[in-house]
Amino acid sequence: MNFPRTSRRSFLKSTLAAGVAPLILPSHIWSAETKPNSRLNMGFIGIGKQMHGLMGGFLGKEEVQGVAVCDVDTNRRDDGKKIVEEKYAKTGGTDFKGCATYNDFRELLGRKDIDAVVIATPDHWHALIAIAAAEAGKDIYCEKPLTNTIHEARALVDSVRKHDRVFQTGSMQRSMREFRVACELVRNGVIGKVSRVEAGFGVPGKPCDLAEEAPEPGLDWDMWLGPAPMRGYNSILSPRGVHTHFPLWRLYREYGGGYVTDWVAHHLDITQWGLGADDSGPIEVIPPSDWETAKAGGKLRYAGDVEVTHIEENGVTFFGSDGEIYVNRGKIRVKVNGAEKAKFVAKEDKPALNEQLDALEKEFLANAKVKLYSSADHKQDFLDAIRKRSRPICDVEIGARSVTACHLLNLGYYHGKKIQWDPAKNNFAGGTGDASWLTREYRGQWKVA
Repeated sequence: MNFPRTSRRSFLKSTLAAGVAPLILPSHIWSAETKPNSRLNMGFIGIGKQMHGLMGGFLGKEEVQGVAVCDVDTNRRDDGKKIVEEKYAKTGGTDFKGCATYNDFRELLGRKDIDAVVIATPDHWHALIAIAAAEAGKDIYCEKPLTNTIHEARALVDSVRKHDRVFQTGSMQRSMREFRVACELVRNGVIGKVSRVEAGFGVPGKPCDLAEEAPEPGLDWDMWLGPAPMRGYNSILSPRGVHTHFPLWRLYREYGGGYVTDWVAHHLDITQWGLGADDSGPIEVIPPSDWETAKAGGKLRYAGDVEVTHIEENGVTFFGSDGEIYVNRGKIRVKVNGAEKAKFVAKEDKPALNEQLDALEKEFLANAKVKLYSSADHKQDFLDAIRKRSRPICDVEIGARSVTACHLLNLGYYHGKKIQWDPAKNNFAGGTGDASWLTREYRGQWKVA
């Protein structure tokens, strides 16, 4: 199908009117083209609290030019436009011509002058928008958890590779020094053979049972739901106006996976980094005996007989034959052969975190055989990867593997059965599991094939 560039808007209008989803945007027609200047034109999709932080970071980079925002809510869409235009009104000295606004992400992706997009929508939209962005020739920064199903995770990897896109998953703990140092200590055998890990986050997802409320004026509710089942509006899912908190749509299985996908996408990501499982994953899921009501207790087993247990306390702790390492944001505790080598878990702990990390690197990692990817700025790492056409610190495959572990853990809570998993084939093994668990039902025109 060949559509002339000049008819893009009319094409979108006609296909939308006909109920057809122009999800595949031919990259040879509408993809980004090399511009005469070095600035990267960027569009932002999903303008909520998380995007506010992302926009602040990206718009502060000299090599970035924000040109468009997209949200299904008029208030949030206008708020995004205001953020971009106020930023350039203060800085000046650019070729900025105003920030465009869109209700439909496909119109933003259809602009050939946009080089990269940032996606911070609710989770149930991630895969569809990111795949469409890859097909449109855009480089992509997409928030975690990467997808809403295991099938979507593999489809997204395939699309990003097919279209040769740079993709950064928003698991920014990889760009925090304490996590890298902790994982390097584990990978270099400082605490001996790891036998178990405790990863703490929150509760599994649950079916949405929220009552219908009066619609939010200016919100395209049908588009907010997208591939999810039709249901009446509720302000818990899409808060009214410009909200300043993280909405709790993430608790419900139709839109997220509870905190098991929300926070696990951070802490299981670090667990897999420390275990060297970025290109594999768990091989078995063990649900707790009280799986129908449990808030924690599910287990994942990895090769080498390493058991990862979901606990309620936030953070990650690696237990080895010669010691243990606890790490969380701004925190670390290291014990080796009974001696405490580092402890910074409260603000009154001394010396400062970076000094303790310096000491750990000097004592244990000066001649380390395993050196992990080092990034001090997750957003800048993405921009550097675009410039070099390389894979960033949390490439799409890493994000897909981490979210797959999240979904497998949730499947244990949802179905109460032990599951064997083949990470090489990305499929159930040993006669366990059900193929329908890998995907979900899609509504209307929205599908990930």
